[in-house]
Amino acid sequence: MPMPNILITNDDGIHAPGLRALAVAMRDLGMVTIVAPSAERSASAQSLTLRHPIYCDQIAEREYAIEGTPADGIIVALHALLPQKPDIVISGINRGGNAGENVYYSGTVGAAMEAAINDVPAVAVSVVYRGREFDFGPAARFMHSLVPLILREGLPQGVLLNVNIPQDWTGEIRITRQSSKISRNVLIPGSDPRGRRYFWLSEQQFIEEIEPDTDHMAIRSGALSITPLEIDHTHLPSLEHLARWPKILEESWAPSPAQPKGR
Repeated sequence: MPMPNILITNDDGIHAPGLRALAVAMRDLGMVTIVAPSAERSASAQSLTLRHPIYCDQIAEREYAIEGTPADGIIVALHALLPQKPDIVISGINRGGNAGENVYYSGTVGAAMEAAINDVPAVAVSVVYRGREFDFGPAARFMHSLVPLILREGLPQGVLLNVNIPQDWTGEIRITRQSSKISRNVLIPGSDPRGRRYFWLSEQQFIEEIEPDTDHMAIRSGALSITPLEIDHTHLPSLEHLARWPKILEESWAPSPAQPKGR
């Protein structure tokens, strides 16, 4: 049986220690290719580069640095660099958590989303910690166990996994849902030496509002969180609720006889 093809990316940059720890852990599981931003592109979500070229430099065997976003890297990898689709895409290991509302902003999750859109099984993995000295070893070892399981059992089409591992992980693993927003945005104002106004964006968390079955609660309890995320954002119950709206809107929009449609 041929070795699986594993594509690794991140949003912390191609030389980030989390990506390097992940790549080492994957070496005996398959053929590893790295396609990642040349520099940090955190909080880039699933944004694409459209106003200038996406430069690509090969820096080592099966390693490519992209001057673009994590999602750019996935697109370039799938459509230009790889001879065939990878068997799995792993985005990470991110320096800092990507739970709750951060899913919408995370370049780590954005890269995995881009892979899932292209029908490739994908995982985003992050270590949750607010200090300076991150230990990526436990997360890398966990991915060494998770990846073969995904390759063997597969994922539903259009679903990716968002894995968050607390640095003080107890060994417990929970399947969770995405938490609702538990933080308040904080803007710290200031001005530069020329008097130009600026804001530093930060956040303040509200611990008492965390729901018990969510990613944030698992992390706060020292457990590893695995959250299945779906790329189809359609809210199915609303389809029935909105079913009458087209007729109402068409009737209210219909022009009078004196005002022909389109003028």
